[in-house]
Amino acid sequence: MSTPAQFVVVTGGPGAGKTTLIQALGDAGFACVAEAGRAIIQDQTAIGGRALHQADSALFAEIMLAWEMRSHHHARAHTGTVFFDRGVPDIVGYHLLLGRPVPAHVTAAADMFRYHRRVFVAPPWPEIYVHDLERKQDFDEAVRTHDAVVDGYTRHGYELLTLPKADVATRVAFVHRHLPTP
Repeated sequence: MSTPAQFVVVTGGPGAGKTTLIQALGDAGFACVAEAGRAIIQDQTAIGGRALHQADSALFAEIMLAWEMRSHHHARAHTGTVFFDRGVPDIVGYHLLLGRPVPAHVTAAADMFRYHRRVFVAPPWPEIYVHDLERKQDFDEAVRTHDAVVDGYTRHGYELLTLPKADVATRVAFVHRHLPTP
């Protein structure tokens, strides 16, 4: 009988090196789940859709929530450790960032779709922060996003472990040293 997968989240604000770390963990042989927000922005931009932070942030949040729940379902097919580039509690943080009450269904989703209690957090890092086609926030908003997602995970009982501001290999080694046991 195979061991069920262990879901581990890497979160934080935009431009803090999460996706680069996730890619390196994937290169090391781990199963990894991509971030919802960037893919949604790419798709919505391509079709002229409104589910974007700047156009319809409520719709954007709903699509991100649906994406994260579906990713959680799909990841159950794996065994071993699966790394997620963000998770359902990030949507709690997104509502907090917007200064909105967190809808009951978002709270219910964060309670239902669980990850390992230890979550890796990439801190704001101005030296590596850059804008790109999907990342339009300024650094101050990136810091506020970091703070909001940290609040979202804390509200749902997760233990946050801050990644070092270091090169990718050092971050991968840090994750390996602190990899939670099932």
